[in-house]
Amino acid sequence: MTQEPTVPDSLTGIGATALGVALLRARESDRPDRLFDDPYARHFLQAVAPDSTPWAAGAAPATARFLQAMAEQVAVRTRFFDRALLNATAQGCDQVVLVACGVDARAFRLPWPPDTTIFELDFADVLAFKRAVLARHHATPACHRVEVATDLRQDWPRALEVAGFDPGRPAAWLAEGILYALPPSAADLLLDRITAASAPASTLVLDHAEDSELLRAARADISAELVDLWQGGPAENLHTWLARRGWQSDVTDIAEAAAACGRPAPPALDPARADAGLGWLATAQLG
Repeated sequence: MTQEPTVPDSLTGIGATALGVALLRARESDRPDRLFDDPYARHFLQAVAPDSTPWAAGAAPATARFLQAMAEQVAVRTRFFDRALLNATAQGCDQVVLVACGVDARAFRLPWPPDTTIFELDFADVLAFKRAVLARHHATPACHRVEVATDLRQDWPRALEVAGFDPGRPAAWLAEGILYALPPSAADLLLDRITAASAPASTLVLDHAEDSELLRAARADISAELVDLWQGGPAENLHTWLARRGWQSDVTDIAEAAAACGRPAPPALDPARADAGLGWLATAQLG
């Protein structure tokens, strides 16, 4: 019998926010006008004791304020990335790399082309928790799925190759919800490593956002750790940052992407609000 999984003690910081994203995806999946369906998100929340994380129940007023600020952002970017990755695989990228994947269930919920391999990179404890929950629910991936337990501060490209990734073939990369958690130098290193491991015709999809008064206040209500989560990310606009390394990018304002989905601008990234920042979604190809 599979033992009931629990959140590892070390699931903190950016790793712990994976449960917050799972809560938002579960709530979006319950909407009649949902932008995507993630039937696995609820499983991750149900696997944790409600008193072990602010995300398990999502009932506390502080948590509710944060979720309200982030709900549309996560819904819109999830829809955007789902479509971008499926488009990349349809165009021949049979390798997909999910960087800092958290409890992302795309390997299980999206209709991947035959022979697609998805590499999921994250800390060992995050992957272990995810594996235990999915196994408990007898989930079967819709592709060949490979876990790569690693630390982005270490030589993760080498770990990825050891796991079977071929840098000589085009790949589709996803960096979701991570850039703003990195200082500029770390963001540069991440992109440099992705670029070095990418063959021509590879695709990179990512998001980035400015911090805002609304988000800082919402994070502070939950914990000091979340206040420090925002590290700034790239020191220049996404188009220039990507172009310096040979990527031709299409950058979309997240408020515009939301409008295209029939949704309001995310409150925390609404250019019409004085307490909000700006956010972007990008798709880039390596020439």
